[in-house]
Amino acid sequence: MSEASPKQAILVVNAMSRRGEEAFEQACELIEGAGIELIERHAVDDPNDLRPTIEQAIQKAPMVIVGGGDGTISSFAGSFKNKDTVLAVLPLGTANSFARTLGFPIELEEAAQAITDGKVEKIDLGCIDGHWFANVAALGLSPLIAETIPDKLKKYLSFLGYILWAAYMAFRFHPFRLTVDIDGQRETHWSTEVRIANGRFHGGVELVEDADIEDGRITVQAITGKSLWHLAWSWFTTVFHLRARERTWREWEAPELKLETQPPKKISVDGEIRASTPCEVKVMRHAIRVVVPA
Repeated sequence: MSEASPKQAILVVNAMSRRGEEAFEQACELIEGAGIELIERHAVDDPNDLRPTIEQAIQKAPMVIVGGGDGTISSFAGSFKNKDTVLAVLPLGTANSFARTLGFPIELEEAAQAITDGKVEKIDLGCIDGHWFANVAALGLSPLIAETIPDKLKKYLSFLGYILWAAYMAFRFHPFRLTVDIDGQRETHWSTEVRIANGRFHGGVELVEDADIEDGRITVQAITGKSLWHLAWSWFTTVFHLRARERTWREWEAPELKLETQPPKKISVDGEIRASTPCEVKVMRHAIRVVVPA
């Protein structure tokens, strides 16, 4: 049986995220106004201080509310493994894919109320060569965009900025050979993008519909073929939920698998470059406790 979200918490906001600095005071007011007592509140503007601040908060409070984007969440998600402390997500990033996967509204006031009225559930975490992640990792065109997009373009144009930069970077991108190994059974395909999904949303869009953060499996979805036009068509059909989308990809689901590419590729973990191929991917079932909307 689910339990109600705790009514005491520590708030930690990544002031470097897209809306973090400007939204901090408002977030404090909205959370307390919704009925949660804030034991402490922190606006962190130094990336080296974020993890220590969150890990200290885990030791002090029944719930830690973290404001930031997907990269913020995945950078410390492993710190909540097997802890009684509950993680609550306040969406202050660009895409907010993990918050969307949990079912949270993106508007600040509605999200604060949803945390107060929410319930506690256990969810899985994915792991790529020791790098824990909450939502989605990717290789191919997406990591190239994540690694090279100018900060100002991301901050001021948000999702549109990603689209414009993706169109620009597409002319510098080449397809690759992907090999998926599940218990010694290997498949190889040409691919332009691969999503390693614990959750359904990537880039703010529901791309991996079969992924489930509670089923103990990782879903790997590869956009097959060599054509970037085919990749663009896959995105288009998926965004608009056209039936043709299912013919643009190949999917695998397993608790553990291995990925290889030729040539080797960097892997974007919830928007941040943190791993590369070849790699081992696994899932830890019911690893952390999170708040989800009631």
